[in-house]
Amino acid sequence: MKRRDILRRGGLAAGLAALASPAVWAQSGAWPNRPIRMIVPYTPGAATDAMARLAAMKLQERLGVTVVVENRPGGSGTLGGQLLLQAPADGYTIMGSASIHPMARHVMKDVPYDPVRDFLPLARSARGPCVLVMDPRRPETTLAEVIAAAKAQPGKWSFATSSLGAAGHLASIEFNRSAGTGIEIVPYRGSAPALTDVAAGNVQLMFDPVLATLPMIRGGQLRGLGIATPARTPLAPELPTLAESGLPGFEFYSWYGVWGPRGLPPKIAARINTAIVEGLHEPEMVRRLAGQGFEPVRETIPEIEAAIAQDVRHSAELLRVAKFEPQ
Repeated sequence: MKRRDILRRGGLAAGLAALASPAVWAQSGAWPNRPIRMIVPYTPGAATDAMARLAAMKLQERLGVTVVVENRPGGSGTLGGQLLLQAPADGYTIMGSASIHPMARHVMKDVPYDPVRDFLPLARSARGPCVLVMDPRRPETTLAEVIAAAKAQPGKWSFATSSLGAAGHLASIEFNRSAGTGIEIVPYRGSAPALTDVAAGNVQLMFDPVLATLPMIRGGQLRGLGIATPARTPLAPELPTLAESGLPGFEFYSWYGVWGPRGLPPKIAARINTAIVEGLHEPEMVRRLAGQGFEPVRETIPEIEAAIAQDVRHSAELLRVAKFEPQ
């Protein structure tokens, strides 16, 4: 064989090998050409899982490849984050989580990564307001009565929260600050056991997203005291806002999103953002989300990063004022 043929074939082989690498596939526009894995760092059935699966469904429809949702709970959500960071930054492994993710280092000791610097937010898929609920057997029926009772007998009141750093935890801190109460906040491992304890009377109060609370309010297991939105929601017009009940400007939302590792090629990141944002803004999907108390979010990646930075600053200040120490 002539030397130039050997060189030609060797160059061809090297070129094919290079094209097989994730970085070159991304640059060549061939992404995606195999299934995408979406890690959810919490158990199936919760709001975070449900929103991740909706985002995965829209990615699958718009990208034309299978998106496999993999629930990997553990370490208060940090196990899933570690798995994402161990994966190549090639767009084939992403993570569906919630507003609690960027707050990890503010509420937990020994977090094995920086949740802001080590991850790239690809989309904030949707947000939903928090609702303040109470043990329905309590004699108080209004927010003013609850605040008065909690001030008179603070030892007989406590807040449940689904997780430290979650929107409900931060809303509980803000409630204590705004109302001038000192109600103890008790962390649980998820919304389901926390809401169950409120319904049973073991804990008196809880802030949690409308998706989980509204069915229990309408079923009589919980009493809804107010919703943390500037105006009443058409989904539950009977619920007063906390602002109109005596806490001006009280707004708290839980939001959900999708992350990748830093280093993800910008074109892949932009395609994921577009697929999720446009998919969740389809008219039928908007109606579906509204029926569960959520609204889709339309943001570019730079806008998401700015929103998260502002959210983390505000939440960190709440924790500082409350003299909260990471646990």
